[in-house]
Amino acid sequence: MPSRKQRRRREKDRRHEYEYVYVDATGHEVAVEEAEREVEARRDGKGRDGDRTNGARAAKPAQVRGRGGSTRTAPPPSWSRVLKRAAIFGPLMFVTVALLDRRIGIEGQLLITVQMLLLFVPFSYLVDRMMYRRAQRQRTGTASNERAPRRGS
Repeated sequence: MPSRKQRRRREKDRRHEYEYVYVDATGHEVAVEEAEREVEARRDGKGRDGDRTNGARAAKPAQVRGRGGSTRTAPPPSWSRVLKRAAIFGPLMFVTVALLDRRIGIEGQLLITVQMLLLFVPFSYLVDRMMYRRAQRQRTGTASNERAPRRGS
């Protein structure tokens, strides 16, 4: 039996035309015009029936889905996120080094792991920065072949 999410996707695919749909807080798809009326009613402090409601009960647009594309964006790069990632991968690297080369002692395995982490941390930050900049370029619509002019030469 298909899940609720699969049924909603199938229903959306069966529509002949793609339309913009809000998914409200309860998980129901709401047409854009209806959702806009609800937003305007919430601004006035009135719900669907004209009675006063609090903001928690009113339907909030969770995301706008159109034709293709993801709503998820890359977060800005941060050293704290990179260090958390290194704390996760550090023990995994140590176990891998320990399993691959058992001839060297624990000190040698730790030294190799530290060296790997010294390469991993800045490289991970650079990859995060590259992905963030790429997402920013896509959001603003700048073509990838348009580069800033080089100085000097």
